[in-house]
Amino acid sequence: MDEQPKSHSGPRPADPVVLTTDRLVLRAPREEDVDAVFAACQDEEIQRWTVVPSPYRRQDAEYFVHELAAEGRRTGENLIWCVFERGTGALVGSQGLVACPGRPGAAEVGWWAVKEFRGRGYTAEAAAAVARYGLRDLGLRRLEWLAYTGNDGSRAVAEKIGFRFEGTLRSYSEQRGRFLDTWIASLLADDLPG
Repeated sequence: MDEQPKSHSGPRPADPVVLTTDRLVLRAPREEDVDAVFAACQDEEIQRWTVVPSPYRRQDAEYFVHELAAEGRRTGENLIWCVFERGTGALVGSQGLVACPGRPGAAEVGWWAVKEFRGRGYTAEAAAAVARYGLRDLGLRRLEWLAYTGNDGSRAVAEKIGFRFEGTLRSYSEQRGRFLDTWIASLLADDLPG
C-alpha cells in the first residue's frame, strides 16, 4: 500500500504513500498506533474472520506495526495501511495489499474494521482507494479478494467496490492450523469506474 510490489518494474515511492478519501486518511502504521490496533483486534469478529493471532496480545500489535508493516513496505510485497477517520483521527480499520508469489501483476487485498465503525461505509471507501492505487498507480493487472465462506460483511464490501465473484475454493485458506473453504473474487483495472 505504501510501495510498489516487487514483481513490478518502475520507480518505488521513496516515502510511504498516504491515500485520502472524502472521510478517511490511509497511512502506514506508526508507533502511536499500537494501542489502537491492540484494542481493535480484541474483537472476536476480527479474530474469527482474519489470521490475526487469537488471543491477540500487545506484542502482536507491536509486531504488526514494527515488523510486518515495516518489512512489507521495505520489500514492497505486503503494503499495509491503518485507516483513520479524518474528523476525529480515530482508527477505523486496516487495509492490505499483498503480492501473490509466482503470479506477476497480481495482489491480494484484505481488510478489517474496528467494531464501532462498521456499517458506515468506511471499509468500502478505503478498499476502493487501495484498489485504485494498486490497479492504476502500481499497474497491477489483477486484485484478488479472499475470505472464509460465511464472511458476508467482507463479501458485501468486495461486491460494493466492483469485485467479481469467481467461486469457492475448498479447504483453501489456513487459519491457525485449520484449512477453511474460501470465497474468491477479482477486480481488474477495466472494472474500475471512470
